[in-house]
Amino acid sequence: MSVKNNATTLTRRRFLTSTSLVLAGSALTFDLAARRAEADEPIIDIHQHTNYLGRTDAQLVAHQKAMGVTTTILLPAGTPAFGLSTHKGESNGLQAQCGGNESCRALAKKYPKAFTFGANEVPDISGAIDEIEKYLKLGAPLIGESKFGLECDEPAMQAIYRLARKYRVPVLMHWQHAMYNYDFHRFHMMLEKYPDVNFIGHAQTWWANIDKNHTDQNVLYPKTKVTAGGLTDEFLTKYPNIYGDMSAGSGLNAMLRDEDHARGFLDRHQDKLLYGSDCVDSVGHGPECQGAQTIAAIRRLAPTKAIERKLLYGNAKKLFKL
Repeated sequence: MSVKNNATTLTRRRFLTSTSLVLAGSALTFDLAARRAEADEPIIDIHQHTNYLGRTDAQLVAHQKAMGVTTTILLPAGTPAFGLSTHKGESNGLQAQCGGNESCRALAKKYPKAFTFGANEVPDISGAIDEIEKYLKLGAPLIGESKFGLECDEPAMQAIYRLARKYRVPVLMHWQHAMYNYDFHRFHMMLEKYPDVNFIGHAQTWWANIDKNHTDQNVLYPKTKVTAGGLTDEFLTKYPNIYGDMSAGSGLNAMLRDEDHARGFLDRHQDKLLYGSDCVDSVGHGPECQGAQTIAAIRRLAPTKAIERKLLYGNAKKLFKL
């Protein structure tokens, strides 16, 4: 090889190397800029708990901050009770040692820019409506999490729906077959009877029933592909007063079990779905943090940036008037 050709080869190598470095640097700059942009975007988490399986308030605050959540709604448990609606005490503390009304309100008072609180009580105990109303008067933007072993349309539950109508707040309901809020298939009657009350569906039975072929209600975390048109899909399509809480392993599973279906579902119900974490983790990132995984799944599967922002922020801001 001549000196001239050698020099040309070296120059070409230097050009390719420098170009690669520039491109790599540009990609890194773009990635960092994208991450900073995401960090600056507000997120509302509609579903968290104090004292969740013993997690401290300090750990909860750090967890929410690490996830990038800017506003969190704390959902209280009801008063410890030992009747049938709490399975003789088994489901006290929402079956997870969660704190009650005053616990949630106290943390929200300490961090008013980052937290607000719901109102809740065991529906069929004496004074339940008065207890819930007390916290609605103090500013709670919703009733819930309603996680009790009662028929979804029995008188004690309907008293709560009427209270929600009076204060114009939603009711967040944990649907779990044979355990909490019985007879999901009949709930359309309550949606029709209380058209001016907004309801939010959550948990295993709610999310399992996105699938038209979900027939065995004992299966709480199905893994099969999804055929659109299940009962949940039907409720969200037909009734303007029902929304979906995307929290917990059930919400995440509903997206990840069939990602092609999830993209269509998020598009179809983009104005009715709300991000929640319901995450017991104390770190706020990594493989053990289901709340952070749900945020990542929404960002990856939302068909457009505009839809992503609705799910993570806009829909909750509008529904709860935050």
